[in-house]
Amino acid sequence: MEENTPNENRKKSGLLWVLIGLLAITNAVTFWMYLQEKNNGNQTIVLKEQIIIERDNVKNELLQLQKDYGSLKTNDAALQAEIDAKKAEIDELLANAEKHKGDPYIIAKLKKETETLREIMRGYVRTIDSLGTLNKTLIIEKDNVLKDLATEKGKITNLNKEKDDLSATVQKGSILSCFNVSAKGVKFKSGGKKEIETTKASRTQKIKVSFSLGENKIAKSGEKTVYVRIVTPDGKEMAKSYDDNYRFTFNKSGGYFAGKETLNYANTEISGVTYCEGQGELVPGNYIIEITCDGALIGNTTLRLD
Repeated sequence: MEENTPNENRKKSGLLWVLIGLLAITNAVTFWMYLQEKNNGNQTIVLKEQIIIERDNVKNELLQLQKDYGSLKTNDAALQAEIDAKKAEIDELLANAEKHKGDPYIIAKLKKETETLREIMRGYVRTIDSLGTLNKTLIIEKDNVLKDLATEKGKITNLNKEKDDLSATVQKGSILSCFNVSAKGVKFKSGGKKEIETTKASRTQKIKVSFSLGENKIAKSGEKTVYVRIVTPDGKEMAKSYDDNYRFTFNKSGGYFAGKETLNYANTEISGVTYCEGQGELVPGNYIIEITCDGALIGNTTLRLD
């Protein structure tokens, strides 16, 4: 038998080390691929858990919103009908949250709609509070008048007349009444001379608001500036500019108006129209429109643009 030469031994030893190196590299690559697969699996699990948590949060917010809307009560039939419609919309959103519980896009959309409904509800609360405050003020004034009448027993004839006059004052009040409130989206052609009504938000250039002020012999006559405040579907106040030129005060709080109209009020019924505009293209949805004069909310309506 021939003995291996030193050169042959070195060649065999080198080949062995090469094989060992390749095996080590292969094991390292295999281990790295295993870690990557495991990491991807963990990320998928975390993402699914986040979606479920977000769905649950949105669902809880909708349930709370459902409860809050359920507590809103008003004697205004039109306003109550709007509130009931929103309650039905919340029921539909809850059903969608359950139906699409694994869809992150739907969940994000539901969250945005929930926030919009919350802002709209705040507008309803302000309106209901304003009506309630007015009624309480009239009741207090009436009680004070009756107390004064009761103390003046020696002048029955005159006091009865004062009672009738003061009762009429309490009932009418000095706050102007507002009715025939309507709103519609309009766009203009022929250089602004031709006005066309539209229900599409993307086509609407301005919101045209029409209204009438009622007869009030007690209110102070003269120029009356009527402000129109509009809350957009995303809960923002619509205004051409958000500076002091478009800021006004109503119900002891401040806000921005989308349009205003100055009328020469002579204590008789008078009608007015104002064109309201904001910044950029209008978004689809429901617009809450409030009419204020002399710092008080006197009328409201809504407008839906598709």
